[in-house]
Amino acid sequence: MDASLLTSSAFWEKPQLVSEFPELSDHILFETSGSSGLPKSVALSKKSLLISAAAVNQHLDVSGKSCWGLALPLHHVGGFGVAARAYQASCGFQCFAQRWDASVFLQWLTHHKVTHTSLVPTQIHDLVKANLTAPITLGVIVVGGGHLDAITGQAARDLGWPVLASYGMTEAASQIATQGLDLLDAPYQPTPIPLLPIWDVRITPEKILELAGPALFSGYVTAGRFIPRAKDWHPTSDVVRLEDRFISPLGRMDSLVKILGELVDPVSIEHELAAVSAGLLIPGTFAVIAIPDPRSGNGLLPIFESSVDPGIIENTLSIYAKEALGFRRLKAPVIVHSLPRSELGKIRRNELLRMVNSV
Repeated sequence: MDASLLTSSAFWEKPQLVSEFPELSDHILFETSGSSGLPKSVALSKKSLLISAAAVNQHLDVSGKSCWGLALPLHHVGGFGVAARAYQASCGFQCFAQRWDASVFLQWLTHHKVTHTSLVPTQIHDLVKANLTAPITLGVIVVGGGHLDAITGQAARDLGWPVLASYGMTEAASQIATQGLDLLDAPYQPTPIPLLPIWDVRITPEKILELAGPALFSGYVTAGRFIPRAKDWHPTSDVVRLEDRFISPLGRMDSLVKILGELVDPVSIEHELAAVSAGLLIPGTFAVIAIPDPRSGNGLLPIFESSVDPGIIENTLSIYAKEALGFRRLKAPVIVHSLPRSELGKIRRNELLRMVNSV
């Protein structure tokens, strides 16, 4: 799809047929970007997308003089949402159509005087690694699609990149919570993240997030069927900490495993390794997965791409091992040529587990 079409009233105001589902004529279908579960698409109405866009624009002080820059794929809600925000605000819109390259991206930002954009943690890491200084015209980078650790986030801030952590999901038309502009003058921390006003949230006794609001999805399309959302409250699979209107993501319930009787989230181990490495481990170049273990129930296997410096791997694992509790200890690392990743840099964990099991 031509990105420029998404900022025209003809697209947003004219119904469009969605496959064989006439009830979804005013909807857009997005494949879920999660790492597990059956393939399915999320049906989001254009109204929901614009409600979300308006909430984000208001939160980030977007005006008609602003310019949203798109550097994410349009078939993901994070990219599509950028175009929706530009249309909703009647502001400038530019699309970074080249293959991702940090230096070229900087030149593009500068040339078009982009004021707002959304990036994923891998892209932020690339900007930091290249030691690039942000253009003064750039006011906000919403970081989504994963966890940006405190060390990399602060390094980005030191170079002038105005990174703000966000939390969202496809079912919510992108953002549920986003840090405010006031935090740009403070040291970067990935959490907590303030909820946008359009969302009502609650947590179950197991700390699982449930969500309600006007930008919520209409239903799922799976196995050739449209399954409408049946309730006002959507039960997610995300474990969170909720304090007043501030949320701290803690992982996904469907990723938790039991080791020696204790629940462990392998993704949280990745965050610890990144912190221990002082930002030297690049997101998306390593992973920790759970594999069956006859004694402990499951074991934690660290996997690194062959491009990662062996010295960094050895030093990071050594420091981690000195502090790790027994049920969080790691097995000997495995080296692979490359990890299976989505376009947004998310690791495809089911595919990675199949790779390991086939070796």
